Amino acid sequence: MSEISEKIRKNFGSTDAKRDEGLETPETVVRFDDIIYGTDPVWQSLDVYRPVNAGDEKLPVVVSVHGGGWVYRDKSRYQYYCMSLAERGFAVVNFSYRLAPEHKFPAPLEDTCMVFSWIQIHAEKYGFDMAHIFAVGDSAGGHTLALFCVMCTNPDYCSCYIFSPPKDFVPAAVALNCAVHQITVSDKPKDKFSTDLMTDYLEHKGNSEELSLVNVSEWITKEFPPTFLMTAEDDFLKYQIPDIVSVMIQKNVPFAVRYYKAEDEKLGHVFHLDIKNAHARQCNDEECAFFKEYIKSNF
Repeated sequence: MSEISEKIRKNFGSTDAKRDEGLETPETVVRFDDIIYGTDPVWQSLDVYRPVNAGDEKLPVVVSVHGGGWVYRDKSRYQYYCMSLAERGFAVVNFSYRLAPEHKFPAPLEDTCMVFSWIQIHAEKYGFDMAHIFAVGDSAGGHTLALFCVMCTNPDYCSCYIFSPPKDFVPAAVALNCAVHQITVSDKPKDKFSTDLMTDYLEHKGNSEELSLVNVSEWITKEFPPTFLMTAEDDFLKYQIPDIVSVMIQKNVPFAVRYYKAEDEKLGHVFHLDIKNAHARQCNDEECAFFKEYIKSNF
């Protein structure tokens, strides 16, 4: 494992613990925990959260693909954020996936495909409205979610893999939060962070074929789902937004962009996960409102 991956696991872990300190499962949410969707009971497991007052009603679904630099986090670090989305009227699927360096790319992408297949199979049991499946992903999770959407909408990209998403499935809309869209590997100091991570994540440390496969912009077509793009003033990945916006304009993909800035505090990378924060709540409200624009009026 590279030094940068070790730092991510250590530093992000302490930050996440502090962020979620004191939080508990709200009485407004019912949860179904530790459901196995693959063969690995540790990493291929998921939770489902639903608002209590929904009863047995079929609900639109939000699938969360967590971030963590491809090397850190699991569903436990996203439970409170995901339950806050459930409180906004959704059934939420919060899952763990296999991490690098123990599991190389495309393990997270394969696991994401498996989760969406699991949703189709278990839609009746958990009250999923299959006409309205949405997804959120942040940072590295946003990258994986974007690649999943490319698999769903670009047959040439899907043919690069021995696994696939559910047949004829495309999310109704997605949110890519402080997400990675492009990855650069080089000897330049400015690229050291991503280069070190790719040493852990990619089998060949980022050769030309691998970098093509993980470059989201290269594979987007007009069929890519409507997208909410979010970044903030102190997000170190904000520089990636212009490229993806340009591509979506060229391909005529519906999208919205929000750039968050606060006078009273710094809003950094994935600030939206801190549900105690008013600016995070605003962001999450606006994302859910974006999703609800794509729910048919007869729902």
